[in-house]
Amino acid sequence: MKLRAVIVSLLICTGLAAQTNYDVVIVGGTPGGITCAVSAAREGMSVLLLERTGHIGGLPANGLGATDITTRGATAGLFLDFVRRNRQYYADTYGEDSPQVKDCSDGYHFEPSVAEKTFLAMLSEHEGITVLLNRQFDSDPSNVKMEGGIIKEIRILNRETSGTEVYTGGMFIDATYEGDLAAAAGVPYRLGRESRAEFGEPCSGKIYRHWGVQFGKGEKSSWNGYDGFESEGTTYQGDNAVQAYNYRLCLTKDKKHRVKIRKPATYNREEYVSLIEDVWTGRNTGIETAGLTDEDYEANRAVLKAGGVTQIPGDPWGIAKVTNMVKLPNGKTDANNQHMAFISTDLPEENWPWPTASWEWRDRFAKRLQDYTMGLLWFVQHDKALPRKFRRECRSWGLSSTEYTDNGNFPRQVYVREGRRMEGTYFFTAGDAIAVAEGQRPPVHAESIASSHYALDSHACHKREKGRVHLDGFFGYESVPYTIPFGVMVPKEVGNLLFPVPVSGSHVGFSTMRMEPCWMALGEAAGVAAAIAVREGLPVQDLPVPSIQDRLLDEGASLIWFKDVFPSSPDFKLVQKMALKGYLTGWEARLDEPVSEGGMTRREMLQKLSDKL
Repeated sequence: MKLRAVIVSLLICTGLAAQTNYDVVIVGGTPGGITCAVSAAREGMSVLLLERTGHIGGLPANGLGATDITTRGATAGLFLDFVRRNRQYYADTYGEDSPQVKDCSDGYHFEPSVAEKTFLAMLSEHEGITVLLNRQFDSDPSNVKMEGGIIKEIRILNRETSGTEVYTGGMFIDATYEGDLAAAAGVPYRLGRESRAEFGEPCSGKIYRHWGVQFGKGEKSSWNGYDGFESEGTTYQGDNAVQAYNYRLCLTKDKKHRVKIRKPATYNREEYVSLIEDVWTGRNTGIETAGLTDEDYEANRAVLKAGGVTQIPGDPWGIAKVTNMVKLPNGKTDANNQHMAFISTDLPEENWPWPTASWEWRDRFAKRLQDYTMGLLWFVQHDKALPRKFRRECRSWGLSSTEYTDNGNFPRQVYVREGRRMEGTYFFTAGDAIAVAEGQRPPVHAESIASSHYALDSHACHKREKGRVHLDGFFGYESVPYTIPFGVMVPKEVGNLLFPVPVSGSHVGFSTMRMEPCWMALGEAAGVAAAIAVREGLPVQDLPVPSIQDRLLDEGASLIWFKDVFPSSPDFKLVQKMALKGYLTGWEARLDEPVSEGGMTRREMLQKLSDKL
């Protein structure tokens, strides 16, 4: 990939808008917004992509380098193109047999700066896309002009000049993590957690669980009724709690590129002191600790006093006690919250106002979260109440000097795991992602415009509570590859708006769709849908979903996942269509298998049925 010339060309185009009217106007330079832009431009649309910060790419360009997808291949299309480009970058730059290629895990693991380069390259290949950086949309309804349920124009703050800019378009796309544009346009939305009584979902409402029970470390359970994994205090009651945010840090031990952790001016030791006993005893929230006694923890303390390391099953040691790291190329890591920790890089409760707050408030919280995070790292590296050996291991880590060079080597964007969840014509719940029976699929949506797979997954909603051995709201629950209907991004009333990122769903249902591969697939579908809406002059509620599906399949997107038929297969489109119509129900198409003794194959049968439809 010859990125340098491509990127320079694109950035020259982003300085000033050459026009104010576009076929498609996208708010949010997230991965979902980027794939929407590419998809719409591929359909011949003029596209405006507005990004609040000075960099596009959302979380993958800000530390989320270990791609959140359980079944590789469940999501294809532009997401798979992104992955392949990442791998090709490492092969071209370092050589096919290089450790960088190995560490990139076929392009699914990547450095933040590489993700940004890849996204810029994807955008630059389409002349119809204009990208404007440092453009802020505020969710005040006065920033949206509407006539008869149609958005006519939006008002944008140019953060460089402090001036206001007005843009008109045929279609508008909300690709923000927060749902700001859709909310300003009057689309209803949900915040917080639904109760168990509302949809009968596992892990819904107020819930206390050990970490790890859903991944084979505890007995399997039915999701109908009581799960069998919850602890005292669980009520399943709904509330306004929003799962915690953090920063996905890019840490390294490479001395040539390691930046020392600095103690923030706002450092408050009291925020972290409860971690001291956690380190000495080895206490954590993992299921492995469920049967341990106080004697076990005191024995661990004795081991550490003697200069040893933790002996508690599953207990992370060193900096892993407060951040879970996945290896990336060039000695870097994607450092996320440590799910088994009572205190980690998440900052529960304080983020609750974020989804509906002003950008002034969000910026203050972002700084507070940065200071908290750096304070936590400084604490584990230097606080003398912690074991010497533990502190020494923690001090071997620092920020990477080659990332975020214009932001003190710290990520530029908060990991907003869940903002507003808009209410669309389809409301996605846990039942859409869980098998209807052992070994079977979830319900298959005939109007599917994307397939994906990740566990139902939420971070904590409350901070550590005295006497509790869990964090309220933390859960993971196994799902299987699922289909997503078009209606999750379609408002019930506004005729020229789609929201492929702040999609329609419950807290538990949204918790699996909120992963970047899924958002990228939904963004690609939104771009196709927007183009059809503009060409045909149709409101989004009346769009012919089969036409959207045909175009997505032409471009190699996946609408339903099969183990044995891939986008490169000549039978891919046939299998996808017939499966959504109910003619294939298993995980394998088995196209060469005879339907009956001496009879036609399944491929021939499907083709014959397809010809009749």
